[in-house]
Amino acid sequence: MLATLCATMFMAMLDNVIVNNALPHIGRELHSGVSGLQWVVEGYSLVYAALLLTGGTLGDRYGRKRIFITGLAVFTAGSAAAALSGSTGPLIAARMLQGLGAALLTPGSLSILRHVFTDEKERARAVGLWSGVSALGLAIGPVLGGPMVDTFGWASVFWINVPVGVAGLLLAARVLPEFASRATRLDLPGQALSALGFGALVYALIEGPARGWSDTRVLALAAVAALALPAFVAVEARSADPMLDLGFFRDRVLTGAAVSGFMTSFGMFGAAFFLPLLMQNVMGWSAADAGLAGLPMTAMIVLAAPLSSALTSRHGPRLPLVTGLALCATALGALSLYGADARYPQYVWVLLTMGLGMGMTFTPVSITVMQRVDPARAGMDSATLNTLRETGGVIGVAVLGAVLSSRLTTTLTESLHRLGAPAELAHHLPGPAADSTAALPAPVRDAVNAAFIDALHLALRCGSAALAAAALLVALLLRPRRDVTPPPTTARPTPQQEPQTTPH
Repeated sequence: MLATLCATMFMAMLDNVIVNNALPHIGRELHSGVSGLQWVVEGYSLVYAALLLTGGTLGDRYGRKRIFITGLAVFTAGSAAAALSGSTGPLIAARMLQGLGAALLTPGSLSILRHVFTDEKERARAVGLWSGVSALGLAIGPVLGGPMVDTFGWASVFWINVPVGVAGLLLAARVLPEFASRATRLDLPGQALSALGFGALVYALIEGPARGWSDTRVLALAAVAALALPAFVAVEARSADPMLDLGFFRDRVLTGAAVSGFMTSFGMFGAAFFLPLLMQNVMGWSAADAGLAGLPMTAMIVLAAPLSSALTSRHGPRLPLVTGLALCATALGALSLYGADARYPQYVWVLLTMGLGMGMTFTPVSITVMQRVDPARAGMDSATLNTLRETGGVIGVAVLGAVLSSRLTTTLTESLHRLGAPAELAHHLPGPAADSTAALPAPVRDAVNAAFIDALHLALRCGSAALAAAALLVALLLRPRRDVTPPPTTARPTPQQEPQTTPH
C-alpha cells in the first residue's frame, strides 16, 4: 500500500517539473512564446492549487480510495492527451486535466497514510518516506526529462506517466483500504471564488509583462483577484462546512509549516522554470546535459529527507525548517552570481546547497501537519497544506517571471537603442525565440542573452530575499514558549462527530 501511494505521488510531483527541460523544444516545435510556455507550466499548477481543497473535501465525503482512483485515472488520461497535442492550446488544456487529476489524488494519499499508520513513530517514518519520494519526484524530473527529450522528443515526458498510471490504478484498486465517508456539504461558493481569484491573479501576473501593466484586461483581472480572494476567505469564515479550515492557521506550528511549504515552492519552482532556458538557449547545453547537471541536487534531497525526519522527531520542526529555508535562500542568491561563462564545477556547490535545503523542508512540513490534525479532517487539512505548497509554486513562477520579463524588456530596449537596432527586437526572448535570435547579428544576439541573464539574476535575488524573510518568520512562529502550555494536538470537532484527541 505504501509503495502504491509513494509511486503515484512521485508521478504527480515529477510532472510538476519534468516538463521544464522540454520547454525550449516545445517552444520551437509549437511556436510558443514565453507566456505560452508559462501557461504550459502554470496550467497544471493553477488547476492543481485551485482544486486541491475540493479534492480533500470530496475524499472526506465520498471516500478517499474512490476519489484517489478517480484522480489517478484523470491524471493518466491528461498525460496521454498532452503527449498527443499538436499546438500550445491543446497542450495547456491537457496539462489542466492533469492538474485536476493530481488535485483529486494528492489529499487522499496523505490522509490514507494518516489513518493506516496509527502509531506515531510508524506514521512519522511512513510520512517521511512519502514526503521524501515526493521531493525526489521534484528533483529527479529535470534529470530524467533532459535525456528523454533529446532521445524521444518532448512528448515522452508525458507518455512516461501512462504505464505508471495504469499500473497504479490496478494496484490501488486491490491494496488501498477504504474509510467511512463524512457527511459534508460541498462548498460551491468557496470553490468558485477560489478558482476565480487564483485564476485571475496568475493570468494578470503572466500576461502583465507581455501586454503591459496598464492593459485593460490585465487591470480588470487584477481587480477581480483583489475582490475574489478576500471574499473567499470571508465565505470560508462563515461556512458551517468550509473547504478551507481557517482554524488551521490558529495553530502557530501549523502556520509555520504552511509558510515553509509555500515559500520553498515559491523559490524553487520559480527558479526551475527559467534555469533550463538559461542552460540550453544561452549556455548552449543540450537538454540531457542540463538535466544531468541536476544530479547533485537530487542526491542531496535523497540524503536530506531521512535526516530531516529524524531531526523533526527528536527536536521538533523548527530546526530543519529554518535551516532548509535558509539554505534555499543562500542557493538562489549564490546562483545569481554566475553568468553564461560560468563553468559547472564553479557552481555545483550551489546545486548541492539547494538540494539539501529542499530535502530539509519537505518531510518536516508533512509530519508536523499529520501529527497535529484531527483524523476526521485529515483530507481537508492535508489538502490545505498541499494547496499552499502548490500555490507557492504557481505564484513563484508568475511573480519571478513577471520580474524577469519586465527587467528583460527594459534592459534589452536600452541595449538595442545603443546599438541602433529596431526597438521591437526587445520582445524576442532567448528561450522560446532561440531560432529567431540565432539569425540576428552577433551584437544583437549578445545583447539579448546579456539582458536575459541580467533579468534572471534579479529574479533569483528576489526569490532569495523572500526565502530569507520566510526563514526568519518561521523561526519566530516556532520558537519555544515556556510561559504558555502548548495546545494539545489540534482536534477540531465537526458538527457530525464528538471531539477527539490525536496523540502527539
